[in-house]
Amino acid sequence: TYAAHLANAVGCDSTATLVLKIKEPSSSTTTASICRGDSYTFNGVTYTNAGTYAAHLANAVGCDSTATLVLTVKEPSSSTTNASICCGDSYTFNGTTYATAGTYQAHLTNAAGCDSTAMLVLKVKEPSSSIITVSICRGDSYTFNGVTYTTAGTYQAHLTNAVGCDSTATLQLTVKEPSISTTTASICRGDSYTFNGTTYATAGTYAAHLANAVGCDSTAT
Repeated sequence: TYAAHLANAVGCDSTATLVLKIKEPSSSTTTASICRGDSYTFNGVTYTNAGTYAAHLANAVGCDSTATLVLTVKEPSSSTTNASICCGDSYTFNGTTYATAGTYQAHLTNAAGCDSTAMLVLKVKEPSSSIITVSICRGDSYTFNGVTYTTAGTYQAHLTNAVGCDSTATLQLTVKEPSISTTTASICRGDSYTFNGTTYATAGTYAAHLANAVGCDSTAT
């Protein structure tokens, strides 16, 4: 408060008083975040890029006001999961169960609050089967996947194939029979008889060991 002492128009004291007020300028800072592709409007201006922006205004008392925007742009995210299952199995991805091959997407929110695209590339692997047909002679054996068999039949072994799925190996085993035959012959003394390539001139019982038509032992007497 300031006073000035003067003389007025009639020559008497005149006191002129000034009451002076100083109004303050002001400033404010706004911190904001948006996701990439979004925008933020601040004091009538739209921003899409991260940065610090200042607007110069007049405050409520008519003085300068500096309003500052600190804008952060948060990034969306994406991920890809590669998975394989055997035919007949299923795979659960972000709460959804899948049983067929394909590419699947789930749209989520990441830790920063922006879009997150999670992609599943699912492959379905096939089981396999095989059949082996084998013949053995009676008295022989055949080993199949670590097991030895001596009698005819169909046998299965359940294994895991090269892609990690079920593999059914089937053995069809046939047992072939050996054979015997007896030939009765007579000759006059002084004659001879040829039997399986050998010539005989004396009485007796003779045996020849051969292979029969199915490849097994054949005893010809």
